[in-house]
Amino acid sequence: MTVSRAEIIYLLTRCIEKYQQETGMALVPNTNKKNYEPLSILLSEISNRLPETAESLQHIPYTPDAKKHTTEYPFRKYDITGGQIRDAFMGLVANPRPFLVDACYIYLYKVGRQGFELNPVDEQLEKKIKAEDSHSGESLSVYQENEQLKNQLQELQSSPLSRNPTSIKWLKLLVGAFGLLSIILGILYYKSHLSHQRLSKQMSLLPYQPTAAEIDSLQGIWICYTGSPQVRQSDPERYHKIVANLVQITYQPEGYFLVERYGASFNHSGYAQFESPGLVSIHTHVKNNSQQIESPRHSLLSLQHSPASPYVNVMSASWNFDVGKFNQIIGIREVYQKIGKGGTLEEVYNSLENAQCKCKIVRWHQPNQTTQSWFLKNSPIDSLHNSYLSSLINENSILMKDPAGNLRPDSLTNQHP
Repeated sequence: MTVSRAEIIYLLTRCIEKYQQETGMALVPNTNKKNYEPLSILLSEISNRLPETAESLQHIPYTPDAKKHTTEYPFRKYDITGGQIRDAFMGLVANPRPFLVDACYIYLYKVGRQGFELNPVDEQLEKKIKAEDSHSGESLSVYQENEQLKNQLQELQSSPLSRNPTSIKWLKLLVGAFGLLSIILGILYYKSHLSHQRLSKQMSLLPYQPTAAEIDSLQGIWICYTGSPQVRQSDPERYHKIVANLVQITYQPEGYFLVERYGASFNHSGYAQFESPGLVSIHTHVKNNSQQIESPRHSLLSLQHSPASPYVNVMSASWNFDVGKFNQIIGIREVYQKIGKGGTLEEVYNSLENAQCKCKIVRWHQPNQTTQSWFLKNSPIDSLHNSYLSSLINENSILMKDPAGNLRPDSLTNQHP
């Protein structure tokens, strides 16, 4: 089965729309694979029945899964993960898994792809099936289409508008209303200021104003090494897996720091503040487009470390960032290393490099006009080739909320009923 990028992007777009209409739940299609998890679980229920429905639902045959009744999501043979949906939806997958394609067709049209070809009921999709990549060019991902729509909207907004002259009467009414509104806003601002002062005192917001030297030592680009992938039950090869994150810390005039952290699968956003001389508290959470805080984490970083070592050990109350009920709170040592100051970090989407390396690519645009690329993905701890750093982030760096022995894969099996 050969499926073009345009076809799978269209199918997943329709699946997301149908899921939102049927459930009333918002599904935000961004780079966070967890956002796609509810849809992936629903499609997995369809895909795991494919070995039994080839004739009735008109799709290609699939071999049975011998372990279907002894395992659960996401470990079954035909399970669909949030990461698979995200990558296909972003246009990063040249040839998506056949069971993902058939599951989408059955969810949308009640038949598999072969059945749809015999009786097409969606004219737009029929055109995408017949069109070949070599003839139609690269398909646009949802982000590229959004950018085109944004540009068109800006053009419409910048076009000259006809103006209908208003009378002096209406002008006076508008000025009066504006004056009244200004008075009301002034009163509200004063009350808000008093409330903010009380809140800052009770919650210890910005208890210490850092010196210029302390601001300079914290602000910049850091690389953070963490061993959290070692606790993810969804990865059967998790033992001794580590991942590097890129962290940008930027000082704000109000006295705190903005924190943007780029991981291999999803990003974190938050803030940092000095609690006392040399002691920094970092609060972040998984970045999403909703108003809910997802997987919050709290880290303590001491800048009073040995100047002979480039590494700063940080203690964090965090998560293993696994799927569904396997997402657990953990305590973990992470290792930070400052690699520079200034510039900006840019996440790369929809490039051939992404598909080739099967990773997240982040580019650091430095103040001297040079660019450095980082390829973020879960890797074996031995790939660091640094025995000292490896000893800091191996399985001994992790403390699980519920004791489970050591962190070898066999010790975590069947931990959850």
